[in-house]
Amino acid sequence: MLGDGQFGVCLIDETNSVNGWNSPKMVGTIAKISKCEDVSLDGLQLHIETIGRNSFKIKRIIPSSIPQPTNYDPLSVEGHQEISEMHEKIGTGEKMYIQAEVEMLPEIDENISYEKWEKLVQLWKKKIISQALPQIVEPHALDHVLEQYYLNTETPTIDYVYSLSALGAKDPNELQPILEARTMDELIKKVEELLTVK
Repeated sequence: MLGDGQFGVCLIDETNSVNGWNSPKMVGTIAKISKCEDVSLDGLQLHIETIGRNSFKIKRIIPSSIPQPTNYDPLSVEGHQEISEMHEKIGTGEKMYIQAEVEMLPEIDENISYEKWEKLVQLWKKKIISQALPQIVEPHALDHVLEQYYLNTETPTIDYVYSLSALGAKDPNELQPILEARTMDELIKKVEELLTVK
């Protein structure tokens, strides 16, 4: 918040670690803070809302100055105190979090045709209907969801494709291949894979 209100967001790569901490995936998104509010009386907890910007690729990871303590619990008071004490010992000017040198990836600047968009919408509807079984989901209810997310359009953009993908994913890891796509054709292929009922 003291700088430009932007930071990098990566999913966790659970197969690797950096100084004992979970390593980030190598492709992430720049997040721009659009809203920030204090949610605690001590000012130590903030509620932020962000907007995803461009994607980036990590060129070099810069480890945190503090190794992860054994049996560290980030949600406990003890875990918080332990990290705070370690941080004070090494100097509060040192970074407690993993940093990285990154390379911004070029945006996909192609348009998606209405026909390809409609095909993705139909795949999304089939997936949602299939996942809801044995409950019955009426098609008009899905049209209402698309309206709520402003996805009813005759002039779709790449942002619509990303939003529809998010509605069709069970967890953020399913969206990583979509984030890593570099062309419109590759993006559509990855979204079709995500939305196809298996």
